[in-house]
Amino acid sequence: MPQLMRSLPAPLSVEVRRGAVVALGELLADRRIVTEGRVAIAVGPGQGDAIAERVKPSLTSCDVFHVAGGTVDAAVALSSKLRSGWYEAVVGIGGGRTIDATKYAATLAGIPMVSVATNLSHDGICSPVASLEHDKGKGSFGVAMPLAMIVDLDYVRAAPDRLVRAGIGDVISNFSAADDWLLAAEDCGEPVDQLSLTVARTAAEALLHQPASIESDRFLTVLAEGLVLSGMAMSFAGSSRPSSGGDHEILHAIDQLFPGTANHGELAGIGAAFCYHLRDRHLGSGEERLGEILTCLERHGLPRLPGDVGLTEEQFADAVVFAPQTRPGRYTILERLELDHSAALKSVGEYVRSYGG
Repeated sequence: MPQLMRSLPAPLSVEVRRGAVVALGELLADRRIVTEGRVAIAVGPGQGDAIAERVKPSLTSCDVFHVAGGTVDAAVALSSKLRSGWYEAVVGIGGGRTIDATKYAATLAGIPMVSVATNLSHDGICSPVASLEHDKGKGSFGVAMPLAMIVDLDYVRAAPDRLVRAGIGDVISNFSAADDWLLAAEDCGEPVDQLSLTVARTAAEALLHQPASIESDRFLTVLAEGLVLSGMAMSFAGSSRPSSGGDHEILHAIDQLFPGTANHGELAGIGAAFCYHLRDRHLGSGEERLGEILTCLERHGLPRLPGDVGLTEEQFADAVVFAPQTRPGRYTILERLELDHSAALKSVGEYVRSYGG
């Protein structure tokens, strides 16, 4: 009887704990990632330099490069340095922008990348997608998934609380993305990868019902693992589908129309809540999930309403109407409803009046 198997891409190693960064030298030295020890380290602003200095003594040979920002230009510049140095691997140390730029650079250079996250703001720490700024705004680019990743909770705790909390919104938005994928299957016959869907929803469920807060190592571990699972779900699916639906269309629209409004995870949380409001009002489903998401966002001090991030109802409605243009070909609750500006503004107003208390 033939045995059917599915080969799934996954990191060689995932370390989430206090003091985890000390394992970097050992990880690189076990010859699965590098054989001769020539490694590049890419750091961003903040704690990257301090971590690089801490791990350099454990590496045979390494050079440190500073990443100018989360832009395509910065990533291309880094890739040129990686190619010219004949490095076997690159270690990206920092927050989401630094890691996204390093993933893109590593992919262009054709070498493996190890992710060392200093905050938990979004699932880019272990995903096959890099969100980078360019001349026309911000875009998502397919990249190779990190070959290994480390989350040292000591450094996460030193990051601003806002950046740590933001990751909660990104993981919770998996619920909205999953339901949008199932909606696309129902309305358009789009194939659904049930395994990647299960992984994405499991990550969100674990976080949604976690009673602790970001002050505890237990919660930070669940959050970090949830972000990793979200990244792996995308890798399994071969697209961002299991972790990016109408919620992310809205956040990308806000990024383009009103840049600098809020960070990725904060906007993902608001987008997910609003999409469930649309489901409740127009499809008659999702009310219970909406309540759970709003409760979770409030419990962790995350924004829930457009005004919480400085947007008027009119501006948020503009983003809702523009949102489908950010992901051409993707079908979500927004494409199903095809709201014009008047209908979108009415829905935003209903959402704010219903849940603004």
